[in-house]
Amino acid sequence: MIFKKGELFCGPGGLTLGAKMAQVEKDGVIYKVEHEWASDYDEDTCETYRYNICPDKPETVICEDVRKLDIASLPEIDAFAFGFPCNDYSIVGESKGLEGEFGPLYSYGIKVLKHHKPKWFIAENVGGLESANEGQAFIKILQEMEDVGYNITPHLYKFEEYGVPQARHRIIIVGIRKDLGWSFKVPKAPYKNPADWKTSRQALEEPPIPEDAFNHEFTKHQTKVVEMLKHIPPGENAWYEGIPEHLRLNVKGAKLSNIYKRLDPNAPAYTVTGSGGGGTHMYHYDEPRALTNRERARLQTFPDWYKFIGGKESVRKQIGMAVPPEGAKIIIEAVLKSFAGIPYETEPSKWEDELSEMLSAGKTQKSRKGSTTKQKAKNQSSAESLNEEQMEFSI
Repeated sequence: MIFKKGELFCGPGGLTLGAKMAQVEKDGVIYKVEHEWASDYDEDTCETYRYNICPDKPETVICEDVRKLDIASLPEIDAFAFGFPCNDYSIVGESKGLEGEFGPLYSYGIKVLKHHKPKWFIAENVGGLESANEGQAFIKILQEMEDVGYNITPHLYKFEEYGVPQARHRIIIVGIRKDLGWSFKVPKAPYKNPADWKTSRQALEEPPIPEDAFNHEFTKHQTKVVEMLKHIPPGENAWYEGIPEHLRLNVKGAKLSNIYKRLDPNAPAYTVTGSGGGGTHMYHYDEPRALTNRERARLQTFPDWYKFIGGKESVRKQIGMAVPPEGAKIIIEAVLKSFAGIPYETEPSKWEDELSEMLSAGKTQKSRKGSTTKQKAKNQSSAESLNEEQMEFSI
């Protein structure tokens, strides 16, 4: 059984690579996912996706602002993915939520669900989505997914518990069309014990990265930065007390914990992001330097053959925005097993006990909004009638 997949906000292809690696078999029937179409607004990102995912069908990757995309004209699909932009939901940013420029873009994913009605979907965003707009944004998004005909299972996945050498926590929502009669359960994290987590040293050194690997260019640092890094132990940052006074940063106000922070070789890395300027590169645990993009890609579980297209800054951003393929693989395998009727170990969704209440709250919120809109229309109509009566009286 082949699920043809479409994707909005596809990024460089991490989720799709995970989907391609996910494959299950039952009674001689193979269940797998195949790329049908994808879209993103960034040209380098689209080129990376084309090069690695569908080099024989480059035209199936549409590089365009989603707000200009003709959703109705896209080919029919069985599965759908959308990692809608996280800028306005991230705790690192201003957390504008639905009121920001990017927050409302999830609605284009809803439009795909409504028009194409795929059998299942997977949506991804940052953990900050839960608290955006005092929690109302998350409820609204879940409600709209449910309203267009899907049984939804949202969960906060801690990817270090799924074999990713990085503390990356993301909300992933899986939906299966209600009329199909299947349900999705969260796959049990195979590495609950921190002692079993894959470390940054394992990711970068087992096996060693070839010198001629793609995207493995080193960053040239100022002498002062190199000297400062030499005084920062693994796992510490620019505010470490042992840094000599003449090498300390002269910064007032908030002290961000990730500034010139070096990896702990015996623990998963901290979250890989697209940042890089002002000391926000990720820094090697042994060598006084920033990580190369290939090392960052290793922390995101991309294989060394996966080539990112674009300049060094563009590639860094692509890697930071991606879904870790190995994490995506486990989740999508669970989706395929759900359709195949293959049992697998599960764990409760973070919101399992309160999901019904959240959706009910969403319906109440929607109903109130509808009532308010109707009342405004009624008031406007009454005002117009009054104006007409006044005009007739004055005549």
